[in-house]
Amino acid sequence: MIEHEQISSGSSVLDLRVARSETRPLANHVLILVHGLPRAMGMGRQAAGLLPELAEHLSNESGWLVATGTLSGVGSSTGTFSASQWRDDLKAIVDRVAEGEPRISLAGFGFGGSLALNVAAHDARIRGVATFASPADLEFWCGNAHDFHHAVQVAGVVGDPEELLGPEALHADVMTVDPVDSIKKIPPRRLLIGHGSDDMEVPVADARLLVAGAEGRCELRIIQGAGHQLRADPRMVATLLGWLDRHR
Repeated sequence: MIEHEQISSGSSVLDLRVARSETRPLANHVLILVHGLPRAMGMGRQAAGLLPELAEHLSNESGWLVATGTLSGVGSSTGTFSASQWRDDLKAIVDRVAEGEPRISLAGFGFGGSLALNVAAHDARIRGVATFASPADLEFWCGNAHDFHHAVQVAGVVGDPEELLGPEALHADVMTVDPVDSIKKIPPRRLLIGHGSDDMEVPVADARLLVAGAEGRCELRIIQGAGHQLRADPRMVATLLGWLDRHR
């Protein structure tokens, strides 16, 4: 069963979907799925498209309550992308699901994983983080500030062009996420780093940078032959379900 609601994050209104197992309910465990930031034409609006289905599957298989929100500028959520705004969005989602003081974990894809590390580094309520195909070197991932700014516009995650930061400011804002510094602050809480061996968008070396940042205090899973899009890869799903099962 999946429920839909809307929550506020500053001036943005976010779509939030929460899947709840009716057959294997596991009290007090919540997983939040965090989508990434595609930069292909129009794909930003579809960034979270598969996550509600994945949330329902994970919930039914694990018994966890699984939430997924569309961040500012994505899907039917209002607002405009910036790293700071997305950070605030994820914090708002955590605040919403934190009622009743559950054990909260985050699982992020692409830049969503980098963002999840950054939010978890400063929020003790988050007991674990899993990342999949997530960049550690954001300078390399962003590339040229003007190219990145154009890619954000092309992706379609800009609700109001006047709200979009300028190229240099947008780039500098993304750099504040700093996944390698963030992951240092998370152990002894649980960490899972997943990556495709053939990822052409985020090199598999980034996964090893994250492991090094955590001083090896994490699980590393390299999915052989997999590319960047791991959300629908059954091996990723099995890896995440196994992590959830060990996380009780």
